[in-house]
Amino acid sequence: MKVRFKYFSFLFILTVFSYSQSKVDSFLTPSDTLNKPRRNALLISEASLAGVTLISLNQLWYADYDRSKFHTINDNSEWMQMDKFGHLFSSYQLGRFGADALNWSGVSKKNQLIYGSTLGFGFLTTVEVFDGFSKEWGFSWGDILANGLGTSLYVGQELLWDEQRISVKFSFHQTKYAPQSPDKLGKSFQEQLLKDYNGQTYWLSANLHSFFKESKLPKWINIAFGYGANGMLNGSKDIDNQLLTNSDRYHQYYLSFDVNLENIKTDSHFLRTILSVFNSIKVPFPTLELSKKRCVFHLLYY
Repeated sequence: MKVRFKYFSFLFILTVFSYSQSKVDSFLTPSDTLNKPRRNALLISEASLAGVTLISLNQLWYADYDRSKFHTINDNSEWMQMDKFGHLFSSYQLGRFGADALNWSGVSKKNQLIYGSTLGFGFLTTVEVFDGFSKEWGFSWGDILANGLGTSLYVGQELLWDEQRISVKFSFHQTKYAPQSPDKLGKSFQEQLLKDYNGQTYWLSANLHSFFKESKLPKWINIAFGYGANGMLNGSKDIDNQLLTNSDRYHQYYLSFDVNLENIKTDSHFLRTILSVFNSIKVPFPTLELSKKRCVFHLLYY
């Protein structure tokens, strides 16, 4: 009796799970034509999320610093341009998300590019305006240029190839520098993930099969070119020198392989969505690092 009960319980759970997964999969399936309820719900959700995020930034971040008249700054030499790559990455990925979301609601390809792929540029430019009224920072044209490059990389590939052959990706590892300057580089892992540029690497990940359609190359394999920097405790080298640090700043360049998770075959739209989200992260692989300090092979780099 107990065995039979367990058997039917297992079948019941399996049935419920399959039904739930089927409903979720149906919900995540992109619409072939314009689905106005989806589109309207999407626009309201995005506007609400953007509004809440900006209000939270204003209250929790900018409120701790003095206000000023709107002003610009030239910070292009700070952090060895790692912050600019961060803007490019964010703009590209937010634009990709915006276009994919509109595609899910059945919006035309033209409107996906006009209203979806510019989501990152619009949001990040608004944040930049906030910076312009903060005495601590300022409006940076370099950041705006990086935002524009990220958006242009997405839109340009869609217009040229009707697909994303080259993706902007991100990887991170903790470094020895954060404990030396926790206020600037972060105390916790979450803070260091955002602030410690020494541990960040930004990648251009190119799908090989998309460039060689007739080849037998696996559709999921990519080649990736990465950029990073090391030896930074503050944004400016001059400030580091004033602190009498022994760190020597230098650029790092990487060559590695990667996986295009979106090209992994699956009939599940739920799994496709998960793979699409994680496709913004570079998959760890053996990697060659080149810099003025060394040429080293990493068995597994992330």
